[in-house]
Amino acid sequence: MSKKHPVVVVTGSSGAGTSTVKKAFEHIFERESITPVVVEGDSFHRYDRAAMKIKMDEASAAGLDYSHFGADANEFDALSELFKSYSENGTGKKRYYLHSDAEAAEHNARLGVDKKPGEFTPWEDIPAGSDLMFYEGLHGCVKNDEVDMTSNVDLKVGVVPIVNLEWIQKIHRDSAERGYSADVIVDTILRRMPDYIKYITPQFSETDINFQRVSTVDTSNPFIARDIPTPDESFVVIRFKDPKKFGTDFPFLLNMIHDSFMSRRNSIVVPGGKMGLAMEVILTPIIHQMLEQRS
Repeated sequence: MSKKHPVVVVTGSSGAGTSTVKKAFEHIFERESITPVVVEGDSFHRYDRAAMKIKMDEASAAGLDYSHFGADANEFDALSELFKSYSENGTGKKRYYLHSDAEAAEHNARLGVDKKPGEFTPWEDIPAGSDLMFYEGLHGCVKNDEVDMTSNVDLKVGVVPIVNLEWIQKIHRDSAERGYSADVIVDTILRRMPDYIKYITPQFSETDINFQRVSTVDTSNPFIARDIPTPDESFVVIRFKDPKKFGTDFPFLLNMIHDSFMSRRNSIVVPGGKMGLAMEVILTPIIHQMLEQRS
């Protein structure tokens, strides 16, 4: 655990809604004049888009499942080493996975390279002078016999909707943003399931705080859902693994977040529409505490 160089991790599967938490942290960083090093989980995939397709086709021909959720498709050792290096001395190497033409153009201009969407930028040194590292991706809290990401992470946040809601969000996102058919998306969910159970789910026992969105409408068949349940059609269960670790003040949170209530001694439930507010109210003092300890 680092005090001089804190590491903050947001982890969740594809379609879980980690971008919502990322946005809350961005608001905190901007408002509090904090300079983060931002690390994207996709940048630690082992293969670019073309090579990954070949690996998946080979696995499929052999009757095997292969996905971005699994260890073989990711650079776990490199990510763990980055957390360790930054925690100890504020240094390390990062790169970017280029999702779109816009991202490729931006980084090609910045680095003077010619990379295409689906490829990685070259590894580069982390700039000096950052206040903390912020990681958002699939594997920030992986802990098993081979690797332990958590040993150098100071704040671990999980984002994990109930599974049917997670699937609905993924189906709608992949259809709208990537043009995938329903059959292709369902095949992806099925192919990823063994790795989801082995590598994604166990992380939420390691996280300090979990944000779990629970819908209040029928999601019993996510594959025919026409709409994603809105924030007003859901609650968010926020679980603190050890409330004493960050001095969580539940009476204060209940007073600040209207219509919230305690469901267990370490869990508070808030209306879905208050999720962003709850994140900022909860996370801002924790970030302050981390930065004060640096001194």
